[in-house]
Amino acid sequence: MTKQPNPWAALSALCLGFFMILLDTTIVSIAIPAMLRELDAGLNSIVWVISVYLLTYAVPMLFTSRLGDRFGPKQVFLAGLVVFTAASLWCGLSGTVEMLIVARAFQGIGAALMTPQTLAFITHLFPPAKRGPAMGMWGGIAGLATITGPLLGGVLVQHLGWEWIFFVNVPIGVIAIVLTVILVPNWQPKHSHSFDVLGIVLSSLGLFLVVFGVQNGQQYDWGTVTGPITVFEIIGAGVLFLVGFVVWQRYNRSEPLLPLQIFKNRNFSAGTLTATTVGFAMTGMFIPLVIYIQSVIGLTPTLAGLLTAPMSLLAGIVAPFIGNLSDKVNGKYLVMGGLASLAAGLGVIALQAGPTTSSWALIPALLLCGIGIGCIFSPMSNVTMGSVEPRLAGTASGIFNTARQVGGVLGAAAIGVLLQARITASITDEAGKAAAGLPEQYRAPFLEGIGRAASSTSEFGGNTAGPAPSGLPADVAAKAQQLAEQVVHSGLTDAVKTTLILPIVVLVLGIFAAAAMKPTAPRHYPARSPEPAAA
Repeated sequence: MTKQPNPWAALSALCLGFFMILLDTTIVSIAIPAMLRELDAGLNSIVWVISVYLLTYAVPMLFTSRLGDRFGPKQVFLAGLVVFTAASLWCGLSGTVEMLIVARAFQGIGAALMTPQTLAFITHLFPPAKRGPAMGMWGGIAGLATITGPLLGGVLVQHLGWEWIFFVNVPIGVIAIVLTVILVPNWQPKHSHSFDVLGIVLSSLGLFLVVFGVQNGQQYDWGTVTGPITVFEIIGAGVLFLVGFVVWQRYNRSEPLLPLQIFKNRNFSAGTLTATTVGFAMTGMFIPLVIYIQSVIGLTPTLAGLLTAPMSLLAGIVAPFIGNLSDKVNGKYLVMGGLASLAAGLGVIALQAGPTTSSWALIPALLLCGIGIGCIFSPMSNVTMGSVEPRLAGTASGIFNTARQVGGVLGAAAIGVLLQARITASITDEAGKAAAGLPEQYRAPFLEGIGRAASSTSEFGGNTAGPAPSGLPADVAAKAQQLAEQVVHSGLTDAVKTTLILPIVVLVLGIFAAAAMKPTAPRHYPARSPEPAAA
């Protein structure tokens, strides 16, 4: 008689790998200033280090969920672990930003292989009536990993160097591989899927072109990229490819990559849209927060990470309780409350932020964000996936996770563009006001110096010292230096405050999406046998 696997032991092994890949969606943010200095790169290039990971994570996921159905979730999960661990080592060894971007792309592919298998295993290992606590554990890991990144990253960056935010994955990955081999059952759905090659090409090209156009628009001044091709033409081409992808999915009679009939399930559709807004907001919010905390308030990477630690801890504590509660009450209200709490926390930070704001003053708002994050993932996953029939679990898991990651890609790109534009504009505005405090003959050199600083700050996001024009009398030079520092701090603060409005608006849209979910009762499907199913 075959020994029944321990579902909680198996889930623990899977969650270790899941923790690692979600950690890498946020751990890079805290290292932005260090990587910009040491890799001699601009802010746009470093945003690509974040975006390319999310892009190669999101795009293949519909395909990799099918791989799990066909070849077995355990085998595909292990393959992803190996790719992710090796790519992490490659990232740490990269000496240029271009090499780092390539290595991060392979990290994303490894993550795409792993993620759909995690949720598919939850639906296999736990019956619907007992799935809430399992989703609570999964949601707790998701929330904890997403927020722990800045804390761990800060310690590693300050004491060992930015490379160690990637090297740390290697021992974790090796442990996860061993535990997966030992604890995770060799479940073999053996579904004979065909692979929608045209769908993969259309969706990949569409997403890449849209993200490339949005993220690089500022760099090309929203004009010509090369030859006669403009930024808006690239974005338009991406949209056309995505429209073509949806049309092809409608008329593909064999086995489409994105079976549109699954969206007839209202809870799945609403939950997937909600997940997109969550991915957008949670990925995008860290870029301006890190720049504000380090470049304006002046905290070290370690202290910046410690500032967010209570938020991380609270999210991890709240999530399992909310997961259990989502089996007893209508989960959509828990999701709506979580989204509202996260939006409110970001709103308070935007109102509080100032050039001289104490870091301690931000903690209540960060705790409010932590409560919100802890309330989102578990019920959102439970309501969305709980309404899907088991035979569609793998496909639904791929779509659901893809939506969240696509939201993250768009969030990183949009926030990066908005932040760069606002830094330049805000510093230039502040400089015009500050110049009035200097004698008239010194105002022009001062404004020229500020203009150069604004340009470099939009790329660096942290030139807080401020320029001092040469050749000034000592007393005027001291005054100019003081004014320049105030200008840069005030400009960065204004840019961050304005940029934070975007994820808040997206979270409000997420509340409306979650409100469309229907009340659900646990669905009691017959438990599936762990024995291999017939092909």
